[in-house]
Amino acid sequence: MKKLLKHISPLAPDDSGACSVLYELGGITVICDAGGCAGNVCGFDEPRWFTKRSALFSAGLRDMDAILGRDELLVKKLAKITEQVDARFTSIVGTPVPAVIATDMRALERMSERKTGLPCIALNTDGTRLYDHGEEMAYYRVFERFAVSKLPVRSGRVGVIGATPLNTGETESGRIISGLGYGSDEAVCFGLDSGLEAIERASECERLVVISPSGIKAARLLSERFGTPYEVRYPIGLFGSDIISGISGRRVLVIHQQAAANELRKALEENGNEVTCASWFGMIGSLTREGDVHIKGEEDLAELIGHGFDAVIADTFFRRAAGSFAGEWIDLPHFAVSGRLNRQD
Repeated sequence: MKKLLKHISPLAPDDSGACSVLYELGGITVICDAGGCAGNVCGFDEPRWFTKRSALFSAGLRDMDAILGRDELLVKKLAKITEQVDARFTSIVGTPVPAVIATDMRALERMSERKTGLPCIALNTDGTRLYDHGEEMAYYRVFERFAVSKLPVRSGRVGVIGATPLNTGETESGRIISGLGYGSDEAVCFGLDSGLEAIERASECERLVVISPSGIKAARLLSERFGTPYEVRYPIGLFGSDIISGISGRRVLVIHQQAAANELRKALEENGNEVTCASWFGMIGSLTREGDVHIKGEEDLAELIGHGFDAVIADTFFRRAAGSFAGEWIDLPHFAVSGRLNRQD
């Protein structure tokens, strides 16, 4: 029962992360469920739902359809959608039901391609892991499938991987690009204000910037395939200047996704702070310092916070599970945690 959440709301799951990556790419995404998981994505985990259109559907399987694994029915429905929606590809995102009955997602992929004539990406998400796992899976499969042409490199062109609302709290790319120090004509955020064509032309990028651990596997693929170098950074301006300037000479705990937490640590250390980073989500070994912590449950969080920190910088929703912490709590929204978009200076 270590992962039982008694004080905080459930964190965004892997199927939501996959849908976040696919949302603006111009495909048809079908969530393989009876309706509940699609409602969770559209109602809670996708803030672009009311401002940017996307062909995102529930498979709408009845109980017995789901239990018996009637794959041909799902493929038939998908083929009917392709007759009404102009799309470059299709995708099928897994949920707990297909995971429990051991649905062969790759077989679904092949069946769909034969029926629709469109490329299909089936993702073996299961709704039990966290959003970054689904993002990593989706980024990798999309770049693996569509970033195949070696094009001439455009001088100064930068590709940003990991720019989803779940990671950044941003629904548009402008503040992310400017926060990284680039102009709008220099950089592209894959999957945010850009579609499949940007993925297909990824080899034009002179370099890549990864702003979340979920994008590193895809960046490594592009590096191996095209020789494109990549670095891990995060747009520091998204945090708000008051967080950095108002803290000095203190022992601080930062909780966020790893790339964001590390970037904030750099800025805080310049002010003479001693900083430890922690995350509920995936942590890459090469980005982890001694003393950093991967939080697996509320008990881990309460124990960690009790280790003499003067200040905690984290989403205020975590405060509920912090026990008797008496130091300063500085709110740092993380959409995958609380469903709140980024603060605006």
